[in-house]
Amino acid sequence: MGLINIQEKRVIVVFWKNNMESPFEVFSNLKNFCLSYPQFNYNTISNYLSKAKVAYENQEIRIERKNIISKPAPELRIRKIAPVLRKVMMKDANDEQHDLKYWLGRPVKERAAAVTYIISQSLAKGQRMDKTKLVKKRMYA
Repeated sequence: MGLINIQEKRVIVVFWKNNMESPFEVFSNLKNFCLSYPQFNYNTISNYLSKAKVAYENQEIRIERKNIISKPAPELRIRKIAPVLRKVMMKDANDEQHDLKYWLGRPVKERAAAVTYIISQSLAKGQRMDKTKLVKKRMYA
């Protein structure tokens, strides 16, 4: 018999259909299960679990072989950063119009938050914004 890698270790999981107190049990191998519950035939269950890897099931139980997960799954997502760019001649860029169109399409609260953030970057630590030039207008929804 060959050695089994740690990644390939399996256990026997037994789901009891009529036992609500402990609905499942885990055994290190099928032999231990059959020695604990002699009413179940080792050969019959082994044939189910080994050939087609189909769970053994009857009115009382469902028995499955499950792999032991000993290491976390590797991250399958590969982040790809796609650059977003627009190639134009500097004289044809017309960025002011693009910026204006973008910001007019944003909600008022988001525009106000952006202006406040930009102003806060220019202030020294502890300095407050000069609001003497600020004109407040009430907005109606």
